[in-house]
This record gives sequence, C-alpha cells and structure tokens, in this order.
Amino acid sequence: MANLYIIRHCEAQGQAPDAPLTERGYRQANALAKLAALQQVDRIVSSPYERAYRTIQPLAERIGQNIVTDDRLIERVLCGQDAPDWRDRLRRTYNEPELCYPGGESSSAAAARAMQVITELVDQGYQRPAIVSHGNLISLLLRLWDVQFGFAEWETMSNPDVYRIDLDAAVPVIQRLPV
Repeated sequence: MANLYIIRHCEAQGQAPDAPLTERGYRQANALAKLAALQQVDRIVSSPYERAYRTIQPLAERIGQNIVTDDRLIERVLCGQDAPDWRDRLRRTYNEPELCYPGGESSSAAAARAMQVITELVDQGYQRPAIVSHGNLISLLLRLWDVQFGFAEWETMSNPDVYRIDLDAAVPVIQRLPV
C-alpha cells in the first residue's frame, strides 16, 4: 500500500448518528472533493454516520468510487451517560488506554476495531484507500503509529481534517494535509 488517507468529517449540526452537515460543512465537502491528493483514491470506507458519509460523497462521485460503510468506523463512545467532565475523562484515556468507563469503550478497543478496517484494506491490495471517521477515533488510530499523538493533538484537529499515512515506510509516516 502506498498511502492511506484518514479523513475526519466536515462541520456537522451535532453528534447524533443522523446529524447532517451544516451549510458550511457541505461547502467543505465539495472543496475536499477537489483536493489533489485524494483524486487517486482507490477505495472509500466510511463511518455510517450521516456526517461522515456526506463528507466523502462529493469526492466519491467525482472520482467514480462507491462508498462502503463500516460500523467499525463509528465514533468511540467514551461513557454510557452524559458526563460534564467528559474532557477530563477523555484526556485520561490517552494515558490509560485500557480505561473503560461504564457503558463506554476503551481507547485500545476503539483503535483495534478501526485498525481491523485498515488491515483488511491492506490485505485486499488497495494502494490508496481512504477511510472517513470521527475525531476521537482518528486520534486513537494516529496514536498507534505515533505515541506522541494524544489529547492535545486531538484538540487541534479540525473539521474536516485529512491525514496521509505512508505505510510502506519502515516506520509509518503521518502527514497532515492542508484542507
């Protein structure tokens, strides 16, 4: 595999699975479809959440690719109930990857399920696949290749965000692309 593209969804109207993109989010998705680095993508796998699917739809149409949805790319559930201190809880999970709050998922478990998607793409021989997902899950994936990617880096992520990972390098190289 030459390059893997990991894309965070565009601006959305909320966090619910069916939350649509904002007007600005639709403009971002159309701009993303013109990003030169993505024109040769040979497979698109997306979270089934509306905001992820709609983010990549203009690119898929432009390059003639189908979008495959995969539940393993949904956002990580931190805990089963609303928690006013969710940011502190999230920060803690970067330092304690096995920590699992009631009704939630550990960082390790979330990263492992998303990595299964990437492993399958590699095994199937794709050279430039793209996956579309959500901020926390993407940050956990990036952390697998770069342990320095943590809570502070998650906070700097934008909607949308695009990362190119060169998996052919001895140590995978992560590059954040301008969008």
